Amino acid sequence: MNPSNPQDDYKIKDTKPQLGERWPHGGVRGGGGWISSDRVTSTYDLVEQMYYLYVRVVKARDLPTNPVTGSCDPYVEVKLGNYKGKTQHFEKKMNPEWHQVFAFAKDKIQSTDLEVFVRDREMVGRDDYLGKVVFDMNEVPTRVPPDSPLAPQWYRLEDRRGESKLKGEVMLAVWMGTQADEAFPEAWHSDAATVHGEGVFSVRSKVYVSPKLWYLRVNVIEAQDVESEDKSQLPQVLVKAQVGNQILKTKLCPTRTANPFWNEDLIFVAAEPFEEQLVLTVENKVTPSKDELVGRISLPLHIFERRLDHRPVHSRWFNLQKFGFGVLEGDRRKEHKFSTRIHLRACLEGGYHVLDESTMYISDQRPTARQLWKQPIGVLEVGILSAQGLMPMKNKEGRGSTDAYCVAKYGQKWVRTRTIVQSLNPKWNEQYTWEVYDPCTVITLGVFDNSHLGGNDKPGPGKDSRIGKVRIRLSTLETDRIYTQSYPLLVLQPSGLKKTGELQLAFRFTCLSLAHMIYLYSRPLLPKMHYLHPFTISQLDNLRYQAMNIVASRLGRAEPPLRKEVVEYMLDVDSHMWSMRRSKANFFRIVSLFSGLISMSKWLGEVCQWKNPITTILVHILFCILICYPELILPTAFLYMFLIGIWNFRSRPRHPPHMDTKLSWAEAVHPDELDEEFDTFPTSKPQDIVRMRYDRLRSVAGRIQTVVGDMATQGERFQSLLSWRDPRATSIFIVFCLFAAVALYITPFKIVTLLAGLFFLRHPRFRSKMPSAPAVSSDDYPLELMACCKQLLFSILGVNYLPHLYN
Repeated sequence: MNPSNPQDDYKIKDTKPQLGERWPHGGVRGGGGWISSDRVTSTYDLVEQMYYLYVRVVKARDLPTNPVTGSCDPYVEVKLGNYKGKTQHFEKKMNPEWHQVFAFAKDKIQSTDLEVFVRDREMVGRDDYLGKVVFDMNEVPTRVPPDSPLAPQWYRLEDRRGESKLKGEVMLAVWMGTQADEAFPEAWHSDAATVHGEGVFSVRSKVYVSPKLWYLRVNVIEAQDVESEDKSQLPQVLVKAQVGNQILKTKLCPTRTANPFWNEDLIFVAAEPFEEQLVLTVENKVTPSKDELVGRISLPLHIFERRLDHRPVHSRWFNLQKFGFGVLEGDRRKEHKFSTRIHLRACLEGGYHVLDESTMYISDQRPTARQLWKQPIGVLEVGILSAQGLMPMKNKEGRGSTDAYCVAKYGQKWVRTRTIVQSLNPKWNEQYTWEVYDPCTVITLGVFDNSHLGGNDKPGPGKDSRIGKVRIRLSTLETDRIYTQSYPLLVLQPSGLKKTGELQLAFRFTCLSLAHMIYLYSRPLLPKMHYLHPFTISQLDNLRYQAMNIVASRLGRAEPPLRKEVVEYMLDVDSHMWSMRRSKANFFRIVSLFSGLISMSKWLGEVCQWKNPITTILVHILFCILICYPELILPTAFLYMFLIGIWNFRSRPRHPPHMDTKLSWAEAVHPDELDEEFDTFPTSKPQDIVRMRYDRLRSVAGRIQTVVGDMATQGERFQSLLSWRDPRATSIFIVFCLFAAVALYITPFKIVTLLAGLFFLRHPRFRSKMPSAPAVSSDDYPLELMACCKQLLFSILGVNYLPHLYN
């Protein structure tokens, strides 16, 4: 990082990688095994081509047995230079089948011969040699997708010197290809030759699909024939509903009755396939600290209706199972002529989009029900090329290393690249494609260090460390343009902002229907059910948290798993937590929104002060024209905005936006505020630090309270003009309103507006130096507005600056 100007290291940089499938002339050593002409295809045109030698080991037959044991435990060893790959071994099998592929990176090939050994594994001593097959690298053919796979062939085994044939044959296929080959994802890679055991599965590239999420709405209406163990008093009950780990309760029925009524909605998140059930429990509040179980019922989720809109759903009665009879429960239940029952209206909401990520960085807004999906408007193609200058995340053999992989998430599709072992400059060159249903969406890419590669056939402990994250907003991309850029990986740590490397990407957004895309800009972001029957903010926060847990749990069950810490980082699980840094950043964002109005107010104040007489005279002329021709006001305003847009076209952004370290206050944040931001919930800090932070929060809240109180006071003063709280002020005001109404009734509106404008723009010599009594004068309005903003600003920043707006 350049200490003189660290901002340059935080910016996006253009790159010029060699993209596309271009095959070189000649072979590895100048032989004729390669295609002799350039070939360019569009399958992998956003990545740099990486060439691999593929060896497919299919099976063997007629292998010799060990003369001592009378059996054979065969396995195959593929050797190319210093790299060795082994298949699994089979016990007592003369005709084993492996169906395994080995891939050796071409740029690391250090030998002209490929050797395939067949060995017999021995429990004690050295494994027996059964034979080998040798291939000349110059004679290896090249396969170019979409050609069909190369047919494997039987090869006779040879002795160590290759002079005679031995008993047994092995079926192999050897070819030269690229990462576009369909054998690439499942192949054993020479880059990960040091990985053993279960860690082998965690280095492969995979595509994951998020589970289909539903909102389950349970309307608890009422219950009937609720009985308490104590027959002398009526029960006072509530209903507890549970789906998996989600537990919600209705309010306690305010009266004691055997037929309680609630009519409350309980919202849950459920994922297909439905593995959990809806468990309803009716509980009687005997004492403030004791609940009595009255009845219980478990309902599978598939019995509920799937609703696509806001039409009403039919309600149903369900009989509850009795509690409290112990071993004799089955016999005693039969004695009851009437059973407690509960009235429900439950449905699976298909018209909502289940939010599992922040709406600020949403990547999918389609409703749950597939019947409501529209056609895609485009295709997003992303080439994950490489990373440069990654920070060492762990120590191996006394030196720092990183086992990096990249995860990309857009919509329901997650992709994970293969892990490049022990490299600070990994090269993936993998390309993925997503369908785009809305341009106002964001794709998220994160880089992680794999901590589960294992050692001694055991997966490694710990969590995968986060290296950095990149977000690309599709609405900022030009269609059909290939972007090749290097994004800085910035991570906010307790010690401050750090750059942990750079991620090199190539991506392209292709539009399939321009008319449909323009139409989507006129539509709201989320499906209409979010606006017809919206959830509360607390409900949305809780449902999003539950949805993230379900997604993390389901993706963690894949093989290899997409681990919980990775999913939570990609979905911003802690974005709702309090942070002083985020509060400052959001406040300055609001201030920047009003900066244009404040600048215009200052300019208008200068016009009123006649600091530039020519400008003031031109403003007078324009004002008179607009008064005489009011129909020109709106056309003039829209024409002005059009000209501003045309003028700004020259300085339009050339790159998609990235993290702004100044806007997010990531550079100027105080260390204690960072420590507070990274604190756990609930807190794990000592009591004195918690007390200090609580007092600081009370101080800031007190200042904001004062500002809000001042604003409320001024509003109440204006409101009290008609309430006769101040009889003299109200009398003066209503008399003024009467004369103003008569004057405005008999005077044309254009004349009134013209006189008011000329009075507002009058020369300073006709102005009083004192403001008007009831309010701030128009001349001081910009300054007063700025003072108000500054007051609120200093309140949030914790500066003791609180002048009152009025004395």
